[in-house]
Amino acid sequence: MSFFQTYHHSKIQSLSLLLLRLVVGCAFFIHGSGKIHTPFSWMPPQVPIPAFLQFLAAMSEYCGGIALILGIITPLASFGIGCTMLSAVYMHVMMRHDTFVNLSGGMSYEPALGYLVIMILFIAMGPGKFSLDKVIFGERK
Repeated sequence: MSFFQTYHHSKIQSLSLLLLRLVVGCAFFIHGSGKIHTPFSWMPPQVPIPAFLQFLAAMSEYCGGIALILGIITPLASFGIGCTMLSAVYMHVMMRHDTFVNLSGGMSYEPALGYLVIMILFIAMGPGKFSLDKVIFGERK
């Protein structure tokens, strides 16, 4: 299962990845918690997103958040959340015509794009030494 093996990182790098995983994982767990109770219909009815895709988004945020916190199956969790964030960026840009940053405090795609970049970071760098992935799958040589 080399896909889940972690890369060799220094302690400070691993602590930084742990801190980022905990903060982002908690954020997604909280976002997903609000959606998991109605996973097929958490979006307003006028949004043209099929129920199955709403379910995938709710599951990726809720379960992916837990996985990031624990540092387990981190690349897979990051991929799922990343796909959800890519879809969110698409919706903001193509459907809502939102700007990158809305200076008046309205909707923007800045948070979704930021989270997408963080998921790419986790896929590229792994979860770090302080993760269940390291304990279960080991470290890449």
